[in-house]
Amino acid sequence: MTSKENTYSTGTPGSYKNLQEDITSLKTPSIETWDFEYPGTQTDLEINIPEFTCICPKTGLPDFAEIIIEYRPKKQCIELKSLKEYITFFRDVGIFHEHVVNLILKDVAQACDPEYMIVTGVFNTRGGIQTTVQAKI
Repeated sequence: MTSKENTYSTGTPGSYKNLQEDITSLKTPSIETWDFEYPGTQTDLEINIPEFTCICPKTGLPDFAEIIIEYRPKKQCIELKSLKEYITFFRDVGIFHEHVVNLILKDVAQACDPEYMIVTGVFNTRGGIQTTVQAKI
């Protein structure tokens, strides 16, 4: 059986077919920014998203995590309402933990061009295994 023909543990044939096809081509909502009026200062921001969800591409079951975004703005800060819409997009997306953390880093950093950024995903324990993924620029 190939990955494109999987029947996942949900018992529904093909219900999660092709969820992991091409993560980089996902059409995610845009992330807006606003002007940071204190450039040159060492202002560090931390955004905690304790209720992140996505779908396990292997089982079709939901994965739950806390996503933490740490960054130092140059000229732009992340607008939180648009970030919430962006994060909510993943609720129905089948994506591996490592992919989603790196995709969030890429998209959010591209939106605000920070001096540095770290995105950490602390995924809930499943099957006795807890996963933490951290990506940084």
